[in-house]
Amino acid sequence: MTRKTVLNETHRRLGAKMVDFGGWDMPLHYGSQIEEHHAVRRDCGMFDVSHMCAVDVAGPQARAFLLRLIANNAGRLETPGKALYSAMLNEAGGVIDDLIVYFLGEGRYRLVINAGTAEKDLAWMAARIAEWRLDVACVPRRDLAIVAVQGPNAKARVWQALPATRAASEALKPFHSVDAGAYFIATTGYTGEAGFEITLPAGQAEELWQKLLDAAVRPAGLGARDTLRLEAGMNLYGQDMDETVSPLDAGLAWTVDLSAPRDGVDFVGKAALLAHPQEKQFLGVLLPDKGGVLRAHQKVFTAHGEGEITSGTFSPTLQRSIALARLPLASAAGDAAEVDIRGKRLAAKVVKPCFVRNGKAMI
Repeated sequence: MTRKTVLNETHRRLGAKMVDFGGWDMPLHYGSQIEEHHAVRRDCGMFDVSHMCAVDVAGPQARAFLLRLIANNAGRLETPGKALYSAMLNEAGGVIDDLIVYFLGEGRYRLVINAGTAEKDLAWMAARIAEWRLDVACVPRRDLAIVAVQGPNAKARVWQALPATRAASEALKPFHSVDAGAYFIATTGYTGEAGFEITLPAGQAEELWQKLLDAAVRPAGLGARDTLRLEAGMNLYGQDMDETVSPLDAGLAWTVDLSAPRDGVDFVGKAALLAHPQEKQFLGVLLPDKGGVLRAHQKVFTAHGEGEITSGTFSPTLQRSIALARLPLASAAGDAAEVDIRGKRLAAKVVKPCFVRNGKAMI
């Protein structure tokens, strides 16, 4: 049975085109995906991301648990409110899921995991707690909703809608969070723009959505969310990485800490990563003209061998087709390439895997 967020009826009243996304009934767009994309790049937009699963991790050994569970070093989270992006790996070094960890205080953390992998993730975490015999609890918070407000004017519009939250959130640095009454406000996002991700009791989500509408924040759906994240060079689980892909080959080496054991233990998957170093480069691909659209699984031909596109789309900001791809290890930004599109090879360019950030072209 398809699941619904607490804002499902609100989306329908606004005329959203609804689609099944990982078992959730979600808005694809509210009339124009392109206009929603531009609204986020030029002004601000909001997304219902309540299908994502917040998980509260608490207990005397919560830190020890996270040190072993994820590939990044949770020990670096020393100041309440600080956030960390990482991947949870299997023993073979494949990505079970990518996630964000928020440090709430001594022995208290919040993870945000992907909707489509939530049940698998929770089962994996429960099994590891039992295996390691740790005093820690992982509690999924389906009583919460999450609304992302993104764009150059996003923060100002949130403060217009929720003036009481300004004092607590105005000084937040990127990848930090704060409790502001009923709202857990974080400077994280999936668009390459500034803004907030706001977690709140599900029963208050409709009221918040209406306040943001009254503040002229435009609703945006999954379609714009995908083109925005791809322009920003951000990975999508299930496309750019999965349980068969090493984070080192998915452009996520910066989220992996291979230094000395933490508190005398290694994270799950570390031995596999050390035994099998990086084998692919994760880079961007750009078509110089409008002769085709880049899509997942298309072959990329370079002077160093063949690669494959993992995510591709037409960029509304650049007005060019862009993609993320796993390419031969010797590949580098600036290389010439060709992409097989329906049996025809089109000239392409290899670039750094970030096309647009903060409204500006990066290539």
